[in-house]
Amino acid sequence: MNRSEQLGTIERQQDWDVIVIGGGATGLGAALEATTRGYRTLLLEQSDFAKSTSSKATKLLHGGVRYLAQGDIALVREASIERGLLLKNAKHLSRNLSFIIPAYSWWEGIYYTIGLKLYDWMAGRLSLGRSVHISRKKTLEKLPGLKADRLSAGILYHDGQFDDARLAVNLMQTIFEQGGVALNYMKVKALQKNGNGQLSVVTAEDVETGKQYTLKAKGIINATGVFVDDILEMDNPDIKRSIVASQGVHLVLDRSFLPGDNALMIPKTSDGRVLFAVPWHNKIVVGTTDNPVKEISLDPVAMEKEINFILSTAQQYLAHPPSRKDVKSVWAGLRPLAKPEKSEKTKEISRNHKIMVSPSGLVTILGGKWTTYRKMGEDVVDKLEQVKQWPHKPSVTRELPVHGSAVKIGQDDPLYYYGSDAAAVKALGKEVLSESLGITDAQPVWAVRTEMAFTVEDVLARRTRALFLDSDEAVRIAPKVAAIMAGELGKDKHWEEQQVRSFRELAQTYQLS
Repeated sequence: MNRSEQLGTIERQQDWDVIVIGGGATGLGAALEATTRGYRTLLLEQSDFAKSTSSKATKLLHGGVRYLAQGDIALVREASIERGLLLKNAKHLSRNLSFIIPAYSWWEGIYYTIGLKLYDWMAGRLSLGRSVHISRKKTLEKLPGLKADRLSAGILYHDGQFDDARLAVNLMQTIFEQGGVALNYMKVKALQKNGNGQLSVVTAEDVETGKQYTLKAKGIINATGVFVDDILEMDNPDIKRSIVASQGVHLVLDRSFLPGDNALMIPKTSDGRVLFAVPWHNKIVVGTTDNPVKEISLDPVAMEKEINFILSTAQQYLAHPPSRKDVKSVWAGLRPLAKPEKSEKTKEISRNHKIMVSPSGLVTILGGKWTTYRKMGEDVVDKLEQVKQWPHKPSVTRELPVHGSAVKIGQDDPLYYYGSDAAAVKALGKEVLSESLGITDAQPVWAVRTEMAFTVEDVLARRTRALFLDSDEAVRIAPKVAAIMAGELGKDKHWEEQQVRSFRELAQTYQLS
């Protein structure tokens, strides 16, 4: 299960039933859905799996409390069901997490309690636990890092948490196990139509070698997130833009700022969004923001106003106010939102997904979120079957375990997110590369051999989460990771140096001066 083996597959096979363009949450969900329905399926990703938006989420599997406040009942219900399925099918990567909303008046306590009771009811039998109103004393016990000033009470509720990039990697492995093929660093360069005006050929280029592949497809799905318009323009250069992008930023702090096992949820901030402070990999993730942006990039950079907003909001609620020097890492991701008919603020645009069909038969899926990735995949393949007039094949993914989920390991083990692969990873090596992050020399080897890792960034950003958790520490161990990878990939010293240099440049955008 390494990249060279997968390249060999497309050398031998050029004809496919379904080609999915895009290797984020949406594309992986669509490719797994198509594969498990028995279609010969190929996924093509221009960079690494989950390189863009899909590795930069708040790490929550949630129905969306704020969507309930907006009246989007259908989305909350759908997401609550999908949250339950994912907690069951990827149990090594996900968990039930308790959240607490601090209330600063009697009325706030009643208001949020009623809303969260409705949230519980909508989840039905897939609810993760009953929401309860708790006293001021109990709130401070459960959130020892919370300021006590003016606090009246708290409301405790349950939602899910996961590791986004690790889920992407495991989905890619699941696609392979089910008979499909998924390739990273394979950029789509052109789409071609047959005599009937229907798309039937994809030209893709291996980013490493520049070699081009001509691939035939009966059906093509465009699941490229914030880049959907690029693919749509290959099909029709005159098409109007379909998405707007919203940037979300997160900061990472030491666990000491919010000790314990509970998350903080601030339901209304100065910009109208909610803000979370969530324990994750022994750190605290604080975010997010919602700012419209015009420039679409694989590596967006946090704006100063976003950083200052998160810090100033956190300072209002945390007993030990964080400053810039306390930030271990900062990252920015772009949300692909279906462009509304009328002008709206990005935080008010629905997170529901939307499916479009071009006259050429190209099926495009926009919007959505990680929690509903499986349902998005089911819906878009259903639509493809309709468009191509194929006999409908029922979905089987509701009950399909994700690779690694056969074993759930306690989160006190730094390798817990490997699930059933953890023992095999440990057998590959024991030298500790990073004590604070729990990274060993076995992990880069495993990443190259079984997880399609090809660059130092792949390993330190998405196979492990080092760059997201502590950017300085990730930079420190980058040379050692490059040397290990060079040995596995047969690369020379020049490749090692180039990889370390590129990673350091990227890491600078995750660091605050």
